[in-house]
Amino acid sequence: MKRSGKIEEKIFKVLMIIATYSILAILAIIIYTIFAKGIRSMSWEILTQVPQGGYYYGKGGGILNAILGSLSLAVGATILAFIFGLPVALYINVFLVRKKKLVTMIRFILDLVWGIPSIVYGAFGFSMMILLGLQTSLLAGTLTVTLFILPIMIRSMDEILRTVPIGLSEATYSLGANKSELAFKIFTRQTVSGIITAILLSFGRAIGDAASVLFTAGYTDNLPNSLMEPVATLPLSIFFQLSSPVPAVQDRAYASALVLTLIILLVSLFSRGIGKRYHKTKINF
Repeated sequence: MKRSGKIEEKIFKVLMIIATYSILAILAIIIYTIFAKGIRSMSWEILTQVPQGGYYYGKGGGILNAILGSLSLAVGATILAFIFGLPVALYINVFLVRKKKLVTMIRFILDLVWGIPSIVYGAFGFSMMILLGLQTSLLAGTLTVTLFILPIMIRSMDEILRTVPIGLSEATYSLGANKSELAFKIFTRQTVSGIITAILLSFGRAIGDAASVLFTAGYTDNLPNSLMEPVATLPLSIFFQLSSPVPAVQDRAYASALVLTLIILLVSLFSRGIGKRYHKTKINF
């Protein structure tokens, strides 16, 4: 039995090593492809100009409209999701902590909603636009993406808040604090780095998704002047450029993909820096 157990352990160890390095290799290939092809097509013109006439047939212009549009939409959706998501996550872990069946059901529903494909959110947003008589716009895209990332935001923060020790809650109550003070003064300070990670995860899904904004945000070569105007996004910009029959335009798609990757990378590094800074935040009443 001992010999068979050691053999089994070695087999699973080899399988885990193969799986781990396979994933790392695939990730490295993807990143290398994006950077290698993107760098060749990258230029100051692409970053600072909007598409000119005939851009998708190889003429001049850039993707400034898509860069600013993606940032506007993703930041707006992430802020809205955080405003609604944090109170829900705190309510689950502070006010409903003793109602285990209800909490389990809420988490199960959130997990189900999390798994819904983004194209379904796009279709729902499009249906609501028709019902309300709205057109494709930055506002419609932002609201749709907010619905898409809200379950991600809530469940991510929920899992972080669950790590707060029960003894800390009991000690807080013994000092005369109420549930609201426990939620916003204790739980949030103890899990600030995890909350930032949840925001980062949601932002990454928001800025990188194309299906949910395809029918709601629309697409335009211009910069939007209001919330009611269509807006371009980097994922759709990549899609439209790859759909072009002109090889030079297809190469620009990799430059757009590189910009999108760098944005997510910079946000990730920035968020991790903030998380480490406040990870050891002291609790003060």
